[in-house]
Amino acid sequence: MPARTHKKPKRRRLYDNGKEAGYKEGWEHGRRDGACKAILESTPLQQFPQYHLRVLYVPQGFEAIDTGIIGALRTMVTELHVVDDLNRMYEMASLLRPDLVVVLNGLHIFPANHLEQIDAIRALHIKTVIWFVDDPYSSEDSIRIAPHYDIVLTHELGAIAAYQEVCGGQVHYMPLAVHHEWFKPTTIENQYTNDVCFIGQGFWNRIELFDAIAPSLSSRRVIICGGLWDRLKNYDLYGDAIRPGWMPVQETIRYYNSAKIVVNLHRTTEPGSDNRNTLKLPGLSINPRTYEISACATLQMVDIREDLSQYYKPGVEIETFASPSELESKIAYYLEHEDERRTIALRGLKRTLQNHTFSLRVREWLNLIMKQEGMPNGKDNKESN
Repeated sequence: MPARTHKKPKRRRLYDNGKEAGYKEGWEHGRRDGACKAILESTPLQQFPQYHLRVLYVPQGFEAIDTGIIGALRTMVTELHVVDDLNRMYEMASLLRPDLVVVLNGLHIFPANHLEQIDAIRALHIKTVIWFVDDPYSSEDSIRIAPHYDIVLTHELGAIAAYQEVCGGQVHYMPLAVHHEWFKPTTIENQYTNDVCFIGQGFWNRIELFDAIAPSLSSRRVIICGGLWDRLKNYDLYGDAIRPGWMPVQETIRYYNSAKIVVNLHRTTEPGSDNRNTLKLPGLSINPRTYEISACATLQMVDIREDLSQYYKPGVEIETFASPSELESKIAYYLEHEDERRTIALRGLKRTLQNHTFSLRVREWLNLIMKQEGMPNGKDNKESN
């Protein structure tokens, strides 16, 4: 008689399978945590100059960017003040008489007398700087604002020539960075775990992409957060994956850390309902999400922008896609190749810590400004020991 095979009871099989899957997932999370810790510990703390400057900083309301810049300035300048009421920019400048007034973006929430205040500050012989970090999506507004400042910084290569045409002062390309004390590797939390994550507004080019890949993602654990996603034709295929509305920064960080793959698709630059780019300036530069996702040690898949390769090596420190079908195939591949996915993500983390923090960017533009504008005591500043 043939030997009788003994099958495990169904409940026992489910238990064993669950135990094996849980052990594997815990093992992978542990490997990630250990690798991230090693990178953080092996990346040396950089020394930054001390500048004998009094700076007045005017925030835009972009929480992570503002906080990153403010934190960097606090460690580098003698005296830092932050405007808490945009209607008091001139009042504070006239009382404090700073060496430098630095304005982030100057759009959206700024009062109608914004430019009058800046002109009055310049009349006090105080240097003014604006850093546009939302180009080119509000070009019809930013091109009007730029000439009122002594120094214009923009993260968008495609906007440089337009600003140079209208500005009498200095115009410089200054890429964005990450607030690495916020965006950093953290322990993966089970309630946030997902295969594919996207956080951002549902602009029309993003709607087109996620409609196209909806069938292939319907069986994955997917998280899509932001507004305007009711535009999707395939909304029902995503079901509970869509979390409408604004997401706090700290929640975003948890989702980034707990994702296997985060998709980053830049918004369209075409003028229309989603932006005010009537100058039709091109989008050539990467957005702040590029740095923030990589700082969380998660594999990022991003559409290609002209300056991307200056900051990350595609296929080595970050992954790219040029079409919905390419994104689909790469998602499928990396979800099946854990080691490759983790290796690229860890390389992206290391590159970000070494080259793309706000401390590094602030040092860069302070040095640039002081050299070209002859700011007081600029040549006497020395690196800390």
